[in-house]
Amino acid sequence: MSWQRPWQATKGRKALNRRNINVPMIPLRSSPAGLACLALGALGAPVGCKDQAKVSAAHAAQDAAPLADLINKDVAEVERGMPEGASRLASLLANGADPKQDVAGVRRALMRVRRDVVDLNVAKSTFFALADSSGIAIRNDLEEDAMAGQNLLTAFPVLARAKDGYVTGTGAFPGSTTKNGPDKDWIAAAPVKRADGSTGAMLVTGWSYRYFARHLQEALKTRLLEQAKAAGDEGKLPVYYVAIFDKSGVYSAPLTPQVDEKALADEDLAGKTAGGPFRGTLTITDRAFGFGAERTPSLAPDTGVVVLRSET
Repeated sequence: MSWQRPWQATKGRKALNRRNINVPMIPLRSSPAGLACLALGALGAPVGCKDQAKVSAAHAAQDAAPLADLINKDVAEVERGMPEGASRLASLLANGADPKQDVAGVRRALMRVRRDVVDLNVAKSTFFALADSSGIAIRNDLEEDAMAGQNLLTAFPVLARAKDGYVTGTGAFPGSTTKNGPDKDWIAAAPVKRADGSTGAMLVTGWSYRYFARHLQEALKTRLLEQAKAAGDEGKLPVYYVAIFDKSGVYSAPLTPQVDEKALADEDLAGKTAGGPFRGTLTITDRAFGFGAERTPSLAPDTGVVVLRSET
């Protein structure tokens, strides 16, 4: 059976938009500065473009640092909230009850957990689901459930350890492909205990890397708008994109040009950030860019955030 991605199986909600995050308005690629670089290049003197790229790289590195902090905050919210959420679901197992016999009740319980557990209410998760102790999904909190009956351990083997306590890991739901290419998913789970202390089910949540990159890009947009307002230059923003990276590739926010994502993927960001934050310059479609990349081990090993930026 082919799955829909959990956040695609909804009605009355914008796709990939569980938290009503707006896609940022990215400035057009053409700009006076970019045209100036082209002119300088035609004259054999692209020095100004290199300087511009270095400025962009410095700014991108400054942008990446607070986004790394935001990732740590987002992951911590899930880590704090999941054990409490799982404990609130224990009533579904009380007196030998089988949650599979009341999937509508399971969904209502999941929605209450999302609403009532403060950290989970603000979490960037795109779904919450209940699975049995062997990893078979029973129900999620979305209106349409493409997960029910599926073995989550197939895509996320780390869930096998959720019987013993809170776990996180990465993998990919079937059909994890977008216009920009494959996607990846971060997942977290906590055991739901029976009265005798044994694990009878597990609470599962997560988000896709590309969805999460869009959340980060929106946060960067807010920061850039505040900076522009403080400088009295509200109408001027750089071209900017945000992506999550690891050893498997780069996962950019929706609407990022594929050529930009490929250029970042060719930089081996996981390798270059092994010793700490890294910045560099790129020329993409004759425009000077700078990028700043920083590891975020709280999300997953060898994983981080990168900002690609070009001054307008």
